[in-house]
Amino acid sequence: MVGRVAIVTGVSRRAGIGFAIARDLLAAGMTVLIQSWTTHDAARPWGRDAVGMPGVIEALRQFGGRLAHVEADFALSGTPATVVEEAVELFGHVDVVVANHATSSGTQTLGDVTVEELDLSWAVNARACVLLAQAFAAQHDDRRGGGRVVLFTSGQHLAPMAREIPYAVSKGAIHQMTLTLADALIDRGITVNAVNPGPTDTGWADPELFGQVRHALPAGRWGSPDDVSRLVTWLVSDESAWITGQVLNSEGGFRRWKM
Repeated sequence: MVGRVAIVTGVSRRAGIGFAIARDLLAAGMTVLIQSWTTHDAARPWGRDAVGMPGVIEALRQFGGRLAHVEADFALSGTPATVVEEAVELFGHVDVVVANHATSSGTQTLGDVTVEELDLSWAVNARACVLLAQAFAAQHDDRRGGGRVVLFTSGQHLAPMAREIPYAVSKGAIHQMTLTLADALIDRGITVNAVNPGPTDTGWADPELFGQVRHALPAGRWGSPDDVSRLVTWLVSDESAWITGQVLNSEGGFRRWKM
């Protein structure tokens, strides 16, 4: 993995999945461009990281490797290409894209779902993934080998999410696009897989929900960002070269029926 270049999106909080992934890829010797959109965090109950993006970046630098950062809004259709172009301009090429970013308004049932939230969820969560894959493939030198795209879905294929309709619908689109994108790119030696990380403790759940979910997890704990990062690090390595078009559920035996 030394010498390869990765883009990791959705890196804005030290408690987040994106931070853990970027940290581990840097520690493995990769060069990493991280994308953040802290405006999203500011509008959510968890808020921005207390140290701000300068502090997040500084925390990542201690793990070595070359690191760059871009603040960019995936609600804009041109942003995915711009992020890839930034990485290519800085580092010459991109070998890996980990599309960890997402937006969610929280609760929106069928009765109160809005056109605006449906459109935003589609644009940020699903459309941006397709356009990131497109821009990545356009610059990829097939002779390098090791091309990897990792997407994130959210378990909506395993149980309904009727309280988060825009989020569930957009994440369902990611689940369904995985096999098609994998087929589109495998002849070039690029694999495409998706991860459903299950309930992951990044500080977003309120105490009541946290307790309910923990009761439904056999280990008695939520998943951690480290659990997710270990899987993603393997998926972008040479060891995963024979795996493509898969949606991997990494949930620690989550028993939804107990909630």
